[in-house]
Amino acid sequence: MLTDYHSRRMYKPPTLFFALLFFAILSDAQARTVYRCIQKGTVSLATAPEPGSKCTAQTFDDNAAKIPNLWGANGKQSGVLYQREQDGKTVYSTRNLPGSTPVLAYTVTPPPGAFAHSGLGSVGKPKIDVHADLFKSAAKKNKIEDAWLRAIAHAESNFDADAVSPKGAQGIMQMMPTTSAQYQVKDPFSPVESINAGAKMLSELQRRYKGDRRLATAAYNAGIGTVTRYGGIPPYAETISYIDKVDALYELYLKALTPVKRKSSRKKRS
Repeated sequence: MLTDYHSRRMYKPPTLFFALLFFAILSDAQARTVYRCIQKGTVSLATAPEPGSKCTAQTFDDNAAKIPNLWGANGKQSGVLYQREQDGKTVYSTRNLPGSTPVLAYTVTPPPGAFAHSGLGSVGKPKIDVHADLFKSAAKKNKIEDAWLRAIAHAESNFDADAVSPKGAQGIMQMMPTTSAQYQVKDPFSPVESINAGAKMLSELQRRYKGDRRLATAAYNAGIGTVTRYGGIPPYAETISYIDKVDALYELYLKALTPVKRKSSRKKRS
């Protein structure tokens, strides 16, 4: 899982181009050889052949302009560079193999066609009076936290039932038309249908990721396939920004929805 590795304190080069430069910087060998390794349909880069992968070596010099495209046509891969010990040597790789520790993280722009997006606008104050009964009942029915459901709605549309994103997402929960159809939503702009469908989807994601709210949030934003492809939170700048916003909103709604316990005053007996 990449959740803990995308902290603001970590250096985040914007593209794979810089990750390759780090391979050159971190490697003590003069020959700039990087292995393109394929395992279970996913591609990684490493400074040594990875166990269990089919690897091919490619060499490049110190001239960054001549670094080959090791990713192939799609150019997609994880945004974390790891290090581990292998055969008595330090090896760097973009695959999180057993014994690996993260060295750096970088963010990339989602590829064309992806519907990942950052949270809309500023965090702002929680709006606990907007469709309060709908959120409460939908959360209870689907066994998810009311605060999380509202945080998602706030980040997605700011509770605007008529919202339509540039990428085609609709309604309060900003579900794509294909997703709405999957959850049998007839009117995506209906608060009732949108909130219930969004709650059901979040409930399924929560079960899929065994209660990991951040992974479920990432999948709601970027898609299950994207989370699977990257083995955790994708390195999309938009998705990372979205998760951070939802986390902040979740804490605000959690506090706003928690009843204040008043201390009972007792008269002192004389």
